[in-house]
Amino acid sequence: MKMTPAILIHGPTASGKTALAIDVARRLGGEVVNADSMQVYRDLQVISARPTEEEMDGVPHHLFGHVDAAHRYSTGDWLEEVRATIRNLELRGKRAILVGGTGLYLLAMTQGLSNIPPVPEDVRADVRAIADAEGAEGLRNRLTPVDPETAARLGTGDRQRLARAYEVYLATGKPITDFQKNRQPPVLKDGEWIGFALTPPRAKLYQKIDRRFEGMLMQGAMEEARQLIKRDLDPELPAMKAHGMPWLAAFARGEITAEFAAENAKRDTRRYAKRQFTWIGRQFPFWPRIPSPEPEDRLRVILALYREIDSPVEADYS
Repeated sequence: MKMTPAILIHGPTASGKTALAIDVARRLGGEVVNADSMQVYRDLQVISARPTEEEMDGVPHHLFGHVDAAHRYSTGDWLEEVRATIRNLELRGKRAILVGGTGLYLLAMTQGLSNIPPVPEDVRADVRAIADAEGAEGLRNRLTPVDPETAARLGTGDRQRLARAYEVYLATGKPITDFQKNRQPPVLKDGEWIGFALTPPRAKLYQKIDRRFEGMLMQGAMEEARQLIKRDLDPELPAMKAHGMPWLAAFARGEITAEFAAENAKRDTRRYAKRQFTWIGRQFPFWPRIPSPEPEDRLRVILALYREIDSPVEADYS
């Protein structure tokens, strides 16, 4: 049985991906599948901009808000779940509309994931202590003798990935590049998917990011942060590093003002969007770009290109 090609929608934060995915799902008889590493967390409804029941508007959604913040959810976890989800949709004759800003998820799904063994918590804690004491430069100095390729590629601008590479070496005795050269098979093979990248004008997107964060504050982002703080979770957990979360947490603890927290959260989110644009250019160079911010234009492009590889049917979720 020929698989119905999946549609992958990627783009920077606040670019309107989710609303577009819902529109596409309605038109093509699809169901929306999350590809955002923060929207998996149950505790981050507002902070992650996870779609509400009202916004879902009757269209089935999968892998949203089903993971507790105390869990260190990984790309491997997501791949395992998304594989089963896509298989279920295929058996039911539904199109998978995958949407999210976590480029690594989509890259791993279409190109395969490196099979890196789990890193023990004590090793991770040791590397975290080194990172706090010596910074990115210290991590790179330690990594260079044992994994010069990765150290040279990352420089000193990516502390998180430097720490990841060093903890993998300490845990396995092998450079992370050894594992990256041997990938697991992709979830979706060539011909089983088509990807689209939203690339709206940056200045307008940055303005939208600022407005959205202000809206999040009015919708309860601070209360979400307070509830997470009460649980006394490890600050290194992914959920505790969601965009804006560290600044909101610092304000909740009385360490900074609300204005300082908001401005820094906006700044960090704008910087993240910039990195997402860079990721699209480097990792998805052949994905069709959709620069228009208009919903009708975006939908028109996706439907036109999708019809070239499949024969969609109309669906009604009303």
